[in-house]
Order: sequence, then structure tokens, then C-alpha cells
Amino acid sequence: MRRVSSGSCVHLHVHSEYSLLDGQPNIGKLVKRAAELDQPAIGLTDHGVMNGVVELYKAAKKEGIKPVIGCELYLVDDHASKEKAKPNHLTVLASTTEGYRNLMRLSSMGFTAGYRRGKPCVDLAQMSQNGSGLIVLTGCLASRMCTTLADDDEQGARSHVDDLFNVVGRDNVYFEVQKNGIDLQDKCNVGIARIARETGRPLVGTTDVHYLHKHDYDTHEALLCVQTQSTLANPKMSFSTNEFYVKSTEEMAAQFAEWPDAIPTTLEIAERCDVHIPLGEGSLLPRFLPDGEDEQAYLEELVLDGLRERYGDPIPAAARERADMELAVINKMGYDAYFLIVHDFVKWSKDHDISVGPGRGSAAGSIISYALGITDLDPLKYDLLFERFLNPDRVSMPDIDIDFSVRGREEVMKYVTDKYGRDCVAQIVTFGRMLPRNATKDSARVQGFDYATGDKLAKLIPDPIMGKTPPLEKCLAEGTELRAAYDSDPVAKQVLDVAMGLEGTVRNAGIHAAAVVISDRDLSSVVPIQIADSRTVDERGDKIFKRVTQFPMGPIEELGLLKMDFLGLRNLDVIQDALKIIEGSSGERIDIAEIPLDDRPTYEMLARGDSVGVFQFESEGMRKAMRQVNPTEFDDLIALVA
Repeated sequence: MRRVSSGSCVHLHVHSEYSLLDGQPNIGKLVKRAAELDQPAIGLTDHGVMNGVVELYKAAKKEGIKPVIGCELYLVDDHASKEKAKPNHLTVLASTTEGYRNLMRLSSMGFTAGYRRGKPCVDLAQMSQNGSGLIVLTGCLASRMCTTLADDDEQGARSHVDDLFNVVGRDNVYFEVQKNGIDLQDKCNVGIARIARETGRPLVGTTDVHYLHKHDYDTHEALLCVQTQSTLANPKMSFSTNEFYVKSTEEMAAQFAEWPDAIPTTLEIAERCDVHIPLGEGSLLPRFLPDGEDEQAYLEELVLDGLRERYGDPIPAAARERADMELAVINKMGYDAYFLIVHDFVKWSKDHDISVGPGRGSAAGSIISYALGITDLDPLKYDLLFERFLNPDRVSMPDIDIDFSVRGREEVMKYVTDKYGRDCVAQIVTFGRMLPRNATKDSARVQGFDYATGDKLAKLIPDPIMGKTPPLEKCLAEGTELRAAYDSDPVAKQVLDVAMGLEGTVRNAGIHAAAVVISDRDLSSVVPIQIADSRTVDERGDKIFKRVTQFPMGPIEELGLLKMDFLGLRNLDVIQDALKIIEGSSGERIDIAEIPLDDRPTYEMLARGDSVGVFQFESEGMRKAMRQVNPTEFDDLIALVA
């Protein structure tokens, strides 16, 4: 924590863009703002989730300030209660690494065992079982503390405080007061201060940050309208005062002059919070064999059997030499279990008539993958390099992308989940952001303009280049049609100004198309879990929700978790159906792996560009290239795809 004067403060109740369509700040900018204000730490307490925790941790460490990791939990009294009361907010911070793990478990439980009214709820019993290392602030206007005081139920507020004392310990409860210009908050503050005095616990001043700067208020209001599908003229949700930004220490001191100790208490709490997240400190691979059994020896045995099957017996010297080299690297890097795991579910898939692709990416350069049947391309024949896949001088997790038939992919994932345990397997979250065109359309809609207004401006934004659209600021360069509209049309300027504030903000959470995490332990002890709509339904027509990690791909890999890519490839279904049709009509059973790669009519077909439906060769650009190249052998196709 950086050395600052005793007059500093720390924002402990903070929402980032991961409080979806409610919080506006980007975490990197949030950390930089705290540093600019010479504040020694910054908190993060998103609604029910911990999506941005690793991002905060890394950004704060880089900036030289302390990350205070937290979550604004949704609290209910008892999940078993028949009385389904509305959940209340509770500000919870991790003071220790154990507390961080407990907070991850609580956030996970909210989704997996307490999802209510679209909110991930935890009850008092769950908090009590996972309360070690946690600090609790009594919360905002949506907290139990404030709702009871707002209803003049001071006894209820005192009872709630007793519950918190019992859950995390008296010394870990702080009474949260806010000065936001809302009359109801002022009323609650009186009761909060009185109960704090009577119980001998400190007051702590917070701002409940939802946007970065005071001038971001209008952008945040627009964001709320995007969330509620309403307009600024008739919002369904609005912040009635402009007080929810990252304030300077001077502003905080002035606002909380009534309680001068409330600001120093923020420093006391930040100093108590000391969490270590183990990034880049080793892998958390599950074992494939039971403890005590030699995975290295078992892998070598499988590889030798596979080499004999692929190359014949005795195994050619070049193949054996290459396999020995790869096995040594794999063992040195600790990835024996990884290859056993992949071999196991690929073999299971093939044994259960689920089509598996021949291999893609750098894994095809491994003779071990070829011997184990993970890939079907001979790396010696095609002079493929193992070092592109695994290199002991550049330590990184192996990454094998495997194609499965779309119909069979879910069955493979179910097999893996059943084998390693539901608590140890999850898919990975992804986040969709507001890109320039969508931000422009959203901006026009929330400001009450018709669809045509936003659509017309969106069409002036350039098409993506290499999959990326330039930011609006660059799209508004001098001489562009968009800039001409911006300079000449007040409506266009109004729409685009708001759009630039919305641009880049997280809009939704989804599920990575392929990635699956397999761990050697309950995942919620390493990464918090949430549930996400899989966009599929069960046999009754109900939506299916899947377990996904709250951390996206980057942090998952940095934590050392095993990530597998289970890709669904429709072409494999097509091939499988074609083979069944052939067998049904002629009785001939064809092994697709035995089809020769020098079939002349096939190359003639490709040279004509008649490749619609052929994986990776069906785009107009590729068909044109094939007509120009006139491929006659497999190496020509390799060059075209490369």
C-alpha cells in the first residue's frame, strides 16, 4: 500500500462494469483514478459477482496501490423459509486469503444453491459457515440495515446487527454511512450512527461508486436505460442525485464532516485487507490415475502401444526418438495427466460413435497426440514441430482444440463432468461489450429517437478490420462521413456523444463457445462460479442454465487451471450422416480415416471451386483462391489454409 498522509481515504463500496448495465467504470480506469487522487487502495464490490477480481488485483498491483477484494452479496435470512422475502444488499470484503476463498464460495453458492428472483442469494447459515476472514459493512439503502430503519423498525435493525456479529464476529462489522443527497439515506444514517455508538463499533463512510467522474452521470443514466429498456425521458430506473462517483479525499472529508472518524476508518479497513491470489504459481491439473499409481509409466505404455499401431512393430527409430523426446518434455513440465485425460475422453467419444476431428492447431505437431489417437495426422510425414505446441523454454499450459460433432459434444462434456465431479468441472464465462455500432443504436434509442436515426449513423461506422471495429473516436476522424454528420447535425452529435460514453462497456455475460475447465478440487475454492443461460431448453421446454466460471479465459489460465476446448463442428455431423446413408443404401461401411488423400476427382472438384460445405474451403475468397492455385496434392491445401 502506498505511503500517503493520514488524511487519505479509500473507496470500499465500488461497482465496476461487471455490475452489468448498472456500474459504468472500467476497472483499469478505476484503479488509475484512485492513483490520481493519491488514494492508497481501491475496493471492488460488484453485485453478487466477482468477475473483475483478478483484473483489479493485477491493475492495482501494477499501479502500486492495494486491491480490496469484495462483493455486494444478496442476503436472505434462510433459504428454507417459506416466506420468500426480497433479498437485501450486504457489502462484504475479504481481509485474508482465507476470506477471499470464503467469499468465492459464497458468491458461488448464491448462484448454485440460492438463485432467487434472478439474484444469487446467500443466507445467514451459509455466511456463518464461510465467515472467517471476512469484513462486513452494513450496506447501502437496499441493505437490511437501511430498509428496517426506513420502516422505523429499529429493533429489526438491531436484530440484524446481532446476526452479523454472530456470522463474522463483532470486530469484523462496520456501520456504513453514505452522504448522497437522498433524504431517506439521511434518515437511515441517524439510526445507523445511534446503533453504532451503542454497540461500540465504528462508522465507515462510502460513496457506493457506480461511475468514475461526476460528469459521467448522464452516461450512467443512459446505461440504466439500456438495462431497463426505457428512455431518458421516461426511465424505469434512475439515480436521483449525482453523488455516486469516485470522490477525492477532500470531497469525502467535507461530506462526512459530521462523522470525522468515518474517513480514517476506510484506511483502517484497507490496511486490514491483505489477500494473495496465486497467479502463475503452478498448475492445478487433476490426476487421471488414483494416488500412488505412476501416471508417467502408464502414459509411456499407452504411447508405445499407439506407436506400434500407427507405424508397425518394431517402431521405426525416428518415431521412437521423437516420442522419447516429447515424453521427456511432457514429464518435465508435469503434463502426463493432461495427455491421459484428453486421450480418455477422445477414446470414449470414438467408442460411443461420436465423431472426433482429425486435429487442429499446434497439437497436431505432437507424435504423442498422434500415438494416443487424439489427432490423426502424422507429424513426421508433414514435418510438424512439437515446439510450437510445448516448449520447455516457454512454460505455458498445453492447449489442444478438439472438434466433436455438434450432436455429440454435450455427451462428451457430460462424460467429463460425471468422471471428474460436477464441482470440479465448469465452462468459462465470456463478456459481450458495446461495440461502436451497437452503442450508437442504444444511444439513439434511450434518447427517444426513432430506429432510423441510430441505424443511419451506425451504417456510417466503418466495417471491422481483422474482426475489430475502430473506436468511435477514430471513426470520427476529419474527412469521414460520420464526422461530417457529427459536425452538421445536432442530433447526430447528441447521439454519438452518449455513444462514446457507452462504448466498450460490458453489456452481457455468456458462455465461451468451447472452453471447459477441469480441476483437481472444488472449483469454487479457486474461482467463483455462476450460472448462465445456455440458450438451450430441456425436454420440458425449460431453459437450461450451465455452471460457468466467473473469471474469463485469461485469469483461468493464470491460476493454473486446466482448460480444454470442446468445439462443436457441424461438418462432422454431415460426414457422419453421409456415411450412414451410404451404409444404409449399399451395405458398405466406410472408415473416413482410410479415405486416401490423393483422390484425383476430389482435387478436380476443389480446383473448380465446388467446395460449398467443405470445412475451411467454402468461403468465396477461398473458392476463388483454389480456382487460381489449382491444387493437385495435399500440400497445396495445407498452403491454402495456412
